This record gives sequence, C-alpha cells and structure tokens, in this order.
Amino acid sequence: MSRSAPLLALVVPCYNEEETLPRTLDALASLLHDLKSKGSVHPDSYTLYVNDGSRDRTWELLEERHAADPSCRAVSFAANAGHQNAVWAGMITARDWGVDCIISLDADLQDDIAAIPEMIASYTAGNDIVYGVRNDRTTDTAFKRRTAHMFYGFMRWLKVPLIPDHADYRLVARPVLEALDEVHEQSLFLRGLFPALGFKSAQVFYMRQSRTAGESKYPFWKMVSFAWKGITACSAAPLRFAGLMSMICMMAAIAFSGVSLLKYAMGETIQGWTSLIIVVLLLGSVQLFCLALVGEYLAKVFTEVRRRPRYIIAKKL
Repeated sequence: MSRSAPLLALVVPCYNEEETLPRTLDALASLLHDLKSKGSVHPDSYTLYVNDGSRDRTWELLEERHAADPSCRAVSFAANAGHQNAVWAGMITARDWGVDCIISLDADLQDDIAAIPEMIASYTAGNDIVYGVRNDRTTDTAFKRRTAHMFYGFMRWLKVPLIPDHADYRLVARPVLEALDEVHEQSLFLRGLFPALGFKSAQVFYMRQSRTAGESKYPFWKMVSFAWKGITACSAAPLRFAGLMSMICMMAAIAFSGVSLLKYAMGETIQGWTSLIIVVLLLGSVQLFCLALVGEYLAKVFTEVRRRPRYIIAKKL
C-alpha cells in the first residue's frame, strides 16, 4: 500500500528549553521547508511544541516564533505533567487538528532529524509506526550504556515488547492515533505501549547527537524512576517474583526449623544466636520487600481509579 505525501506534525515536548529552543526552532523550520519544497509532506504541515509547564522563557519564545511563522504551533500545560504526557498531548492535539501522521522528538535535537525523510518514506510505503532506533551510543557514558543494556535485557526477560535503543523518536500514523482513544492508562510508558498495539511497523536507524545547550532532563535517579515505571506499567512479573521469593524463604525457614527440632530431639542445643538473627532478618526483609512491591501496584490502581486528567492545556497557538 502506497500513501501520498502526508500532512505531518512534528511533536516536540519542551520543559525549560530556553537555551536550546532557538536552535531547534530554526532547524525544524528549515527541515519542514525542505520537505515541503520536495513534495515529501503536505504544504500545511507544521511543528507542534508542547510546553510542559516550563519555568523559563520557553513559552515566550514560542509565542514570538508563532507570530512570525504560523507553521510553528504550540500548546501549554497549566502545570508540569511529565514528558510522556506532553508527547501524548501533542499526538492527540495534532490528530484533532487533522494530521495524517506525527513524528515525536525531543527539543534538544539529539535525535538526528536527518532520519525524518527516511521515516516519511517508510510511512508512504505503508507502515503505521516507524521507530527511530539508535545504532550508536558513543555519546553516552559507559555507565549509562551498561545500565541501558541491562534494562532492555530485563524487559526482554519479562516478555515486554520493547524496541532496544528506541526512546520516543517515532512516526505514528493516523490509524494508530485514532486507536489511542482506547488507551485509558493514567501512567503512560509509550515505549512499551506502541509495540504492543500490533500495527505494521518499521525501524529507521540513526546516530544520536551530542547535546549542544541546556542540560539533560533525565538525571540518574529520574532515569531509575522512569525505568521502574516502565517495568511496573508493562508487566506484573515483579509481583510473581515477590511471591516466588516468599515461597523460597518459607521453604528455607521450614528446613531450618526441621533441623532445629531434630537437634533438639537428639539432645543437642544449637549455638545459634547469630544464625537465628540472620534468618529473622532475612524473612523480615523479604516480607517488607514484597509488601512494598504490592504497595507500588496498589498505588498504580489508586492513580487509575481517581481518573484525574493526564494534563490540562491552558493555552494554544
């Protein structure tokens, strides 16, 4: 199935991007102009920036650019709602404004925009989702590379359909955007959601660029939190793992009790204060870990049943 040149929206979530935004505005405007002049996209294609409650001049810069270039559109949240919600809001808003497809990318332009023409070509060839996949991680530290590979390996072990080395750089066609109305999760993990939808997909490989301005919005502990959110959002396996740990510890405790009773029946006393304390602490720590894990999933249930809006759009350009 071949498609015509699409009405495209480039969806760019922004949070405190004052330093890098002028370069991004120029680069994406130039890219859109080139795509339009070559007939690769519809002449009404545009860039949609989502201001995620920035505290700097991000919104003022977007207002200034919109006044000079109407193809620069933007929406602004009433408060910070998080990167995943910003991407979601951009997709839904662009869909409601009639696009054929969107491409989401970060405002720092570390996702190489030179891959976008190839994404569009894959869309016109009939693919509904096109994933931007990194083929090189040399811009990352050795620690970040190792932890990323550990995360993807763990997700494969959990049978989560995740695309290795793919972040949120992807093309999503209108049929997929329409299907998003059936997704009611409050806690979004888009990297795990899209592969699970089952639409026809392809991959485009690119080399991630170095950040030229500003600072990463995902420091170490935020990355850990995001990874944990992804694990618990996509799989119930940790709950089963907690049950398995409890079973193993219970069997060890029964075996230890059997040995103790046997020694007592034989008239021997166990010199065992240290071993007793070790067993008590082991069982207690496993129980607390299992309770904490159950509590994490209960917290997700609590978030879901409240049905609060994922975000509130306060302004639109």
